[in-house]
Amino acid sequence: MNTKANILYVEDDSSLSFVIKDNLEENGYTVVHCADGESAWQQFMKHTFDLCLLDVMLPKKDGFALATQIRKKNALIPIIMLTAKNMDEDKIHGFKTGVDDYITKPFNMQELLLRMEVFLKRTKIDSNVFPSKVTIGSIVFHYEELELKTLEGIIQLTQKEADLLKYFSLHVNQTLKREDILLSVWGKDDYFLGRSMDVFITKLRKHLKADPSIEIQTIHGKGFKFLV
Repeated sequence: MNTKANILYVEDDSSLSFVIKDNLEENGYTVVHCADGESAWQQFMKHTFDLCLLDVMLPKKDGFALATQIRKKNALIPIIMLTAKNMDEDKIHGFKTGVDDYITKPFNMQELLLRMEVFLKRTKIDSNVFPSKVTIGSIVFHYEELELKTLEGIIQLTQKEADLLKYFSLHVNQTLKREDILLSVWGKDDYFLGRSMDVFITKLRKHLKADPSIEIQTIHGKGFKFLV
């Protein structure tokens, strides 16, 4: 258990936030709670956080707008969205704004703690295990700088695009199962995360068009193959 992680928790339901904040602190986390999106953004700009836990429906600035602002400022920090039951569109919208995961209310506290720990562990992984510069065909991939250097210029990547391309780069010319990609890059195999992954693969294909010898091939019924 990480005993020193700082959590930004944004929830306008006072009774629920009291219980969640208390549970998080009992489990060793330092929690800054805000009841609206605007004050949460101010706190985010003032302090350093390790993870953000955001409700969707918030006064002054909703969870999506807040997540978008946070992601523009920090491409690495994990963001977990708290959504109402059966609000599938919220989940899809959340992934498009850069949210890493969602958890549906009402939720089991133990599940929330385990999901948080997955992301907190991942952010600590030593980046040295992957080279800072990888050549893919005629394209140079700088993982830490989140960029591709092509003959036509530099393409800026999002963190998730870079994470996905990193996984493909480690498994060139191999058939990769959808569920394995989801577990490795997103942390779990889930329908909505699968939808999100398809969006990111489409974006990567556009970025990699600069070199016709590179292809992300769809293997129907199985997954994908990164051909170089």
